[in-house]
Order: sequence, then structure tokens, then C-alpha cells
Amino acid sequence: MQATPAWTPPAGTLGGIISEAYQRAERLNRDRGALDRAAAAAAAAPSLEAALRGGAVSVIAEVKRRSPSKGWINSEIAAAAQARCYEQGGAAAISVLTEPAHFGGSNEDLTSVRAAVSVAVLKKDFHVDPIQLVEAKALGASAALLIVRALAPEALSRLSAAGKELGLELLFEIRDRLELDRALEAGARIIGVNNRNLETLEIDPTRAERLMAEISADVIAIAESGVSARSDVERMARSGADAVLVGSAVSSASDPVAAVRELSGVKRVARAG
Repeated sequence: MQATPAWTPPAGTLGGIISEAYQRAERLNRDRGALDRAAAAAAAAPSLEAALRGGAVSVIAEVKRRSPSKGWINSEIAAAAQARCYEQGGAAAISVLTEPAHFGGSNEDLTSVRAAVSVAVLKKDFHVDPIQLVEAKALGASAALLIVRALAPEALSRLSAAGKELGLELLFEIRDRLELDRALEAGARIIGVNNRNLETLEIDPTRAERLMAEISADVIAIAESGVSARSDVERMARSGADAVLVGSAVSSASDPVAAVRELSGVKRVARAG
């Protein structure tokens, strides 16, 4: 039997951002009590998993000002207004990038979006410590992102357990079969396949298509990165995607309502297994 390769810390762009994420988490841990109280008092949020189980490929529309790969996408976005447009266009859920230094996001973006829409809201950030999940719950998020490449197996398990204890859903982001196995071992119910390698920032447009068939039908499968047109959604549907996460294309659109509507309504194709 071939041994499973040992996990190594991420390099490149992802490695640098993760180092900064640990520093942010350390600051949060200094005020743990206040965050714990805020999370305990937070109202129940709509379920992301339930939102993505419709008959069509669900669109998760993202509030995204900038990225390391593209630079500024739309520096003028008002998060709440943008999210309302997405919801009007038919988005099943809203993703909010809260990472400040590289994506131009903030916690205030998430709280304003949560107050503006009735759909599920995903906190998209580089979560490396359970305290950040407590923060996500306190801010009103339905779910938070875990990037499997960024977390050692024991850390992934620890954050998965923390999310379950908090009643916070988790989106496990992967890019290969090994990371899929690690996500499933950690209890993943929602898995996103990112076509972009976050260490090199290169996109492989076929990555999600190749991996979708390996995700069992009872797990939500999301295609991420490189989706900008309805034809992309149709292609992902044929591979068995339950949802697509779209950031740059809708954040840069002059008419975000129409942009999301154009991507919505593509019929799902059930995966085997």
C-alpha cells in the first residue's frame, strides 16, 4: 500500500496569507470571552447546505473587491447593496470576502450583508484557528470556509469539530483527490473544488470537472474559480456540480442583478454514488 504523502505548509501566495491569518487569530484570542458571548447570542442563520439542494445549479455570488491574481476588481462595491442585487438576481447564497489586506474585505461587510439579505451568507476568509469560527458565528454567518491545503490534518479536524459545536456550517475547499479524502475524513458535508491553485494562482479550468465525479451524491459539490458565463455553469452542471461560486464576474458587472440572473436556472445533473 502506498503511503499517504505527509502534509507540508503551503507556499507561495497562500503561504504568505496564511501566516498573516495566524497573526489575526492570535489577536482575536486575546478577547476570547467577548467573542464567545457574541457567538452564543447570535441569531440562527439560514442553512447554506439546504440552500444548495435545489433543482438548478445554485449560484453563490461573491462580494469581492480585489484579489492577488486580478488586483482591484471593483473598489467601489457597497457590500449590502451588492448583496441585495445578487439576491434579486436569484443567488442562492452570498459569499463575503472578509480578508482585509489582499481582498479588501472586512467584518463590517459581512454584518451589513447579513442584515440586507434573507439567504445564507458564507464567510470567505483564511480560517486557521477555532476562534475565527467563533467570530464567524458572532457576525451572523451561515458558514465559513476551510481551505484544506492550508491546514494540517489535525488542525482541519480541530476546526471541523469547532464548527459542529458552534452550529456553523463549513465549506471545505479542495484541489485534488488527497484533499478530498482529508475533507471527507473531517466530516465535510459541503465541498468546493477550486480550479485555481492558491499557491501559484494558476487556473486549471478542468480541475473541478475531473473531481466532481469522485464526490458522493450526498455531499454538496461546488465549482469555484473560472466561472464567468452561463456556458461555464452548463459545463459544470454536466460534471455534476450542485453549485458554482462566482466572484469576479458578478463583482465587476455593471448590472449585478442581470449578471447573476444570467448564471441562474441551469438544471442540475445528478452525480452517481
